[in-house]
Amino acid sequence: MHISEICLNQSMKKYHIYGIGDAVVDFTVETSSQELRQLGVEKGVRCLVSADRQQELFDALSGKKIIRHAGGSAANSVIAAGQLGSKCFFSCQIGNDETGEYYHQDLIENNVDTNLSSETRRQGDSGKCLVMITEDADRTMNTCLGVTGDISYLQINEDALANSDILYFEGYMAASPTAKETTIKSIHFARENGVKIALSLSDLNMAKKFSQDLKDIIGSGVDLLFCNMEEAQAFANSKETDLVIKTLLKYCKALIVTKGEKGSLVASDSDVIDIAAKKVKAIDTNGAGDLYAGCFMHGFVRGLGLKLSAELASFAAGMLVSQSGSRLSADNIIKVNEYLNHLKSDEF
Repeated sequence: MHISEICLNQSMKKYHIYGIGDAVVDFTVETSSQELRQLGVEKGVRCLVSADRQQELFDALSGKKIIRHAGGSAANSVIAAGQLGSKCFFSCQIGNDETGEYYHQDLIENNVDTNLSSETRRQGDSGKCLVMITEDADRTMNTCLGVTGDISYLQINEDALANSDILYFEGYMAASPTAKETTIKSIHFARENGVKIALSLSDLNMAKKFSQDLKDIIGSGVDLLFCNMEEAQAFANSKETDLVIKTLLKYCKALIVTKGEKGSLVASDSDVIDIAAKKVKAIDTNGAGDLYAGCFMHGFVRGLGLKLSAELASFAAGMLVSQSGSRLSADNIIKVNEYLNHLKSDEF
C-alpha cells in the first residue's frame, strides 16, 4: 500500500489515543559526560536501578537544579498529543505516596483522563526516573519502577479503550511479565473493537535485550511502529538501512524511524519517504522521540496520513530540542498548531 493511502479517517470516538505505560516521575538534571563516568553511569540509555542506587545518584547530584514532571515514554507521547488538542486516556499503576499523588495531578492538569484514583493506588513507592542531560544534549536515564512495573489488566478501562482511535504502548512493557501480559490482552481487546495499534520500541536496551518479548507482544503485527535508527538496527540485527526497513515492516503496516538531526523516514511495503529535520540548535533532546510519536499520532487521527503527520512531528521535535525541558512551551504549542493548519491548508 502506498504511503499516501495509509491514513486514519476521522471518527466520532471519545478518545483519540489510549496509552499504556510506566507511570514514572522524571527528575531532570544537567550534568556532564565526565560526571557520568565518575558515577559509573552508562551514557545515553535507560537502565533499571534499585531504590538505593537511585538515591545514591540523587545524593551525588544534590545542589543541582532538578525539574520534575510526570513522565514515562507513553505518557510523554500522550501528553504531547493532548497539548495540541487530542483527547487522551492513560492507564498506569502508581503507589500511595507523594510521588504518585504528584503524577496523578500532573496528568489531570494536562487534560489526560486516567484510570487512577485514590482507591486504585498500590501500597508502595511510585516510579522515579533520574534523567541526566549532558553537554551534547543527550539524555541518560536511571529508573526505579517501584510498584509501577506491576501494572495489570485491572488498570485497563475497556470502555475508554473501545472508544479510542489508537491504542499506543511503549516498548518498556516488554520488560515485565505482568506488563507484557497486560499489553497483549489490551491489544487483543483493541483489535476486536476496531482500534488501531501503535508501538514505540522506546529504548536501545529494549530493542537489544527484549526483542523476543516485543515480538510476542506485536503478534500478528501493529499498525504503526515508532523507533529511532539505533533501535531499529538493534531490533533487525543489521546496520543496512534497506534490510532494517524490510525486516521491521514484517511487524507493522507503517514504520516511522527518527534519525536525529538527519530527520526521519516513513515506510510502507511499497514506499519509503525521507522527512527533513527542522534546522535548530539542539539544547535538550530529552523526550524528543516521545513527543515525535505523540505529535505524529495527533496528525494521523486527523486524517493527515503518514507523510504529513511525520512532517508535523518533525517540526514539533525541532521546537522541543531547541528549548529546555521535555514538553513544548506555550509559545511552541502555538507554533506547532499553526504549522498543522498550514499542512492542512496545503493538503486541501
